[in-house]
Parts: sequence; C-alpha cells; structure tokens
Amino acid sequence: MNIQAPASAAEAAATLHQRPSREEAEAAVRTMLLWAGDNPDREGLLDTPARVVRSYEAFFSGYGEDPVEMLARSFEETEGYDEMVVLRDIRLESHCEHHMVPIIGRAHIAYLPRDRVVGISKLARVMDIYSKRLQIQEKLTAQIANTINQVLKPKGVAVVIEAAHECMTTRGVHKPGVTMVTSRMLGAFRDNSDTRREFLAMISAPRSAMEG
Repeated sequence: MNIQAPASAAEAAATLHQRPSREEAEAAVRTMLLWAGDNPDREGLLDTPARVVRSYEAFFSGYGEDPVEMLARSFEETEGYDEMVVLRDIRLESHCEHHMVPIIGRAHIAYLPRDRVVGISKLARVMDIYSKRLQIQEKLTAQIANTINQVLKPKGVAVVIEAAHECMTTRGVHKPGVTMVTSRMLGAFRDNSDTRREFLAMISAPRSAMEG
C-alpha cells in the first residue's frame, strides 16, 4: 500500500529551507532571552538554550515520524468482530501554531472495523505524531480521523478532542477553564445517527460505569 500522509506546512517549508543546526537553534533562544530583557550569561540561564532545544525536540518530535507507517501492521484474526472499537480519554499535549504555547486535553478515537483491526496503542501513537507538531485543534482532529480512515479503510471513524488552549487562558482574553471541543465523523459515524449516538454515549459515560 503506497499511501502518503498529509504534509504539514512545516514539512513543506522544510523542503525549501535547510533545517538550522542545534547551535543556531540555541543561539536563537539566547536572542529571545535577551529580547525578553534578561541576561543569558547569568548562572541560572547558562544552560537554558540547550534545555529549550532539547524540550523542543520532544514537543515537536512528530515531524520525524510517519503516522501511516504506524498503522501499517493490522490483524485479520478477529473472529468476525465488527463492533465499535473505542479508545477514550487519551492524554493530548500539543502546541498552538499561532503562539507556540501548550494545548492540553484528551482525545477519544473510535472506528468500526471492516476486515482488520489494529493494536490500540497505534491509535494513540497516531494522535501523538500529529499532536507533536505545531497545530490548530480543528486540523489535528481531521488529520487523526482521515489517516485512520485512509489506512484501515473501516466502516467508519470518529474522533473527538476536548482541550484547553493556553493562548486563550494565559494570554489574550485570559479565560481559564474554557475547553474547546472538536469532532470528525466519517462513514457510519456520520451517516448513522444511532452509531454516532452510541459512540458519544460511550465517551461521556462516567468512568466508574465503564470500569465496573
């Protein structure tokens, strides 16, 4: 199967501009420290440029991974299982592409298998790969659902993300406690109201009810 993952704006830009070196990245952090009004040569900030670059390597590690490849291995031995597969309350950590501040929340992912299933950890990893890039929540939601739909070709895919955006809570309008909810429904989840209702009920049920 030769399926290409949707390219991000940053990935497209990388084909036009050479990626800066680690030294250049650390120098840029020093410049930002100076711009903020501090002294990057004082004791407390001496190692900050290196620490920030290492942090960014983790925050944006999704640029170096392929979500399609993550889903490539699936399984046919399901004994005819064709009911909903739901992974809910997946911790989500991303960064706003407009202000480069955190987006923190949770994702719920479901699909209706057609012939094959995939290891459930792979669903979470697909979410991680896309979230470890500069994002807006709407695009992130669509990317996760579209990739699962494209690779697994199930009867339907549903993704719901609930997240708080620090670009809104710690700056700008300063509205803490606000959560943004986005969804992407494909196939049976879009066309069949009963299927969609079942999924929404499953992700909103109290955790004790699900566990007990």
